[in-house]
Amino acid sequence: MFTVYSGPQSARLYSPQGPPFAVAPLSIPAASLSASTELTPSPSPIVLKTGIMDADGNVPELTATAIVYCEANFGKIDGKTANGLVRYSEKYQILSVIDSEKAGFDTGMVLDDKPNGIPVCHDLAASLKQAGCVPDYFIFGMAPASGMLSIDERELVLTAIGLGMNIVNGLHEFLNDDPEFAAASLANSVSILDVRKPRPKKDLRMFSGRIRDVTCPRIAVLGTDCAIGKRTTATVLARALKDVGLKAVLVGTGQTGLIQGARYGIALDAVPSQFCAGELEATIIEAFEAEQPDVILIEGQGALSHPAFSTTSFILRGSCPDAVVLQHAPGRVARCDFDHMAMPSPASEINLIQTFADTRVIGLTINHEHMSNAEVSAAINTYEGELDIPTTDALARSPQRLLEMVFAAFPELMEKQPVGAK
Repeated sequence: MFTVYSGPQSARLYSPQGPPFAVAPLSIPAASLSASTELTPSPSPIVLKTGIMDADGNVPELTATAIVYCEANFGKIDGKTANGLVRYSEKYQILSVIDSEKAGFDTGMVLDDKPNGIPVCHDLAASLKQAGCVPDYFIFGMAPASGMLSIDERELVLTAIGLGMNIVNGLHEFLNDDPEFAAASLANSVSILDVRKPRPKKDLRMFSGRIRDVTCPRIAVLGTDCAIGKRTTATVLARALKDVGLKAVLVGTGQTGLIQGARYGIALDAVPSQFCAGELEATIIEAFEAEQPDVILIEGQGALSHPAFSTTSFILRGSCPDAVVLQHAPGRVARCDFDHMAMPSPASEINLIQTFADTRVIGLTINHEHMSNAEVSAAINTYEGELDIPTTDALARSPQRLLEMVFAAFPELMEKQPVGAK
């Protein structure tokens, strides 16, 4: 049997993509960067390679540079937007992350124990000095429960606007609706992108039932908790399907996926509840009609059993998935931010999902936070025996196992692979 982590939840790093073994605590050096530096506007156009495949399996050329603000939260749950961006972005070349508590570290080492060349800087001045120019974008890379800017953060964003940086805002607070921000952006000829802001209510769509016209398999990647790695597993699965010659479209349902560059998606938690199912249904139909994919993956949010979230219910209603891949963290004792709420078992979540919706859970994926490699293997064996479904770790094990669970559920997809890929 595997060991379950019993340490303090407040100390738990957000590490669904970190290595499956213990990582020594970080020793943060004292900040020693000067606040003064001469800066020049970012030359245009900038063409930078990411090494990350886009939706068509190509390595994109990025023309937009960005720094990501994540003070005191990088590598933690509330920093999940920044965490996701330094691992994967189709839209922005990330130059650095701002977090004074981890200044001087490589972001890849903080998250995955593997350097990626993107540094953590002490503050905005240090980040600009490191870049040697004014980047195109300032991205607010945190997702606090309040969804609002603090007073100090307001001043920082206004400073970035004053320097000529466009703003990417994933909060529930819409900066374009704030007179001070609207005036500042106009005066400095920059744009503010409020990622979570839904379309006007007159344009919101109700559920129509047309989801039945989507004839390719629809697979939702759900979880037993929030911030558990659903988006990451969905991204890994999408890439694995593309690597064997299948066309997979990932539909985002949260702000991080949209900032990363998802071509299709909505920030579901900002849509009025009456329209959530309809907006997701319409987005999936748009993706199906435009791309004619072999399979559509839907990013999950929260957990169906979690009383603080309702988004999973809307995802199940709006996408009517043919199948579900469930993500679980055996090392978690309690829900994120709710120490008094015990984590559900995968079996109970599977029963709830399959009772709530006309779908089936075809596989379980492991978030290996607080687990050794041996514990991951033990968990996989235990859950496969208990649940009788394929189980794997999307990041610590070969993606072939993810493909196997999908092909077992949808054998017709195997036949669609190019001859050389079979």
